[in-house]
Amino acid sequence: MSLLPRLLLGLFTSAAVATAADQITVTVTNALSEARPSETIAIPWRSISEAMPGALLQHISVKDSAGHVLPYQVTNVAPEGKDPQNKGLAYGDLLFQHDFAAGEKSATFVVAREAAVSPVFPALTFARFVPERLDDFAWENDKVAHRTYGPALAAPDEPKRGKEVLVTSGLDIWCKRVSYPVVDRWYNKGHDHYHHDEGEGMDMYQVGESRGCGGTGIWDGKSLAVARNFKTWKVIANGPIRTIFELTYDAWTAGGVKVTETKRFTVDAGHNLDQIDSTFTIVEGTAAELTVAIGLNKKPADKGQDEKITVMPVAADGSLTQWVVQKTNGLLGTAVIVPVENFQGFAEDDRNQLVLAKAVSGQPLRYYVGAGWSKAGEFTTQQAWNDYVAACARRAHSPLTVNLTL
Repeated sequence: MSLLPRLLLGLFTSAAVATAADQITVTVTNALSEARPSETIAIPWRSISEAMPGALLQHISVKDSAGHVLPYQVTNVAPEGKDPQNKGLAYGDLLFQHDFAAGEKSATFVVAREAAVSPVFPALTFARFVPERLDDFAWENDKVAHRTYGPALAAPDEPKRGKEVLVTSGLDIWCKRVSYPVVDRWYNKGHDHYHHDEGEGMDMYQVGESRGCGGTGIWDGKSLAVARNFKTWKVIANGPIRTIFELTYDAWTAGGVKVTETKRFTVDAGHNLDQIDSTFTIVEGTAAELTVAIGLNKKPADKGQDEKITVMPVAADGSLTQWVVQKTNGLLGTAVIVPVENFQGFAEDDRNQLVLAKAVSGQPLRYYVGAGWSKAGEFTTQQAWNDYVAACARRAHSPLTVNLTL
């Protein structure tokens, strides 16, 4: 099973390290008894730099207890931004992954200095702005791809030239059969091609003005107030293990206040659900808290496809799943998970099934969104998809613990 390794970052402790070392032992503890494949272990680079002063991100190795060299990534998301004395201040986390077997309660790794330059590891996550397709923003990992829509798509067709116009902050799904990146390949093939499965997968999901798979809005108890297309974008980290990016949305009126939203996406290899941290900020008016709705489109099937949809709300997990049967395109599971401390129930409007969550102005709200396709081979039944989502929720509530020693 798997959830988003990023949400499972867990607790982090470090033994006192007063002298320079050539290697560090990393012990990761797991409280769950079930299997947890593709867990991302995250260690602040500052701690690596303190234990191994002068360590260079391209001159280290990460090995498991059997001595196997593991792919790794160092992000550059630390707030300091600059590091003239090479103390690791410009970097965020050292990331690598481990597959916890059922019953495996701990795993040990070694991070060591290396004289040789480390290899370039295959990229399993990717995101980019796509100005050539009316300002789409697209992202993917080895399991599934997504896109959402930017300013050019929302702009009027002036003068009348037949430009597509769509105003929506919904999130799209691109179903994949393959583990390698497809976003650039599919855009290069042209718009019509990726609506047909030519062996790698297809765009078989409808968004329109709905929330798509995981778009948000503000819920007033009866209706949903939503943003327009994203306004700005920023890629923060881009693989090989984790991709992080942000989308911002202009203010819109919702329940007597005006709010803006910034979405930070964390996309990790090996997972069908992405972590999203949405920060809603009230810019006009006052409210003690906001009720945010995260939606799944009620009618997501591809054009010309009959559909049968089964919806499964699970309040104990803060989760909502859909199982969509299409005539020839296969079976598609979609899901939203809201941590129980923020979960406020379920609702619906004419376009969307909704999961409700409480949010405070200026503070991030974390939730998880994603999909799984039967033709990719992993989720061929509704039960398999629902079991996966339930396991994701358990992993979210049981983070890993990471400890460093010399």
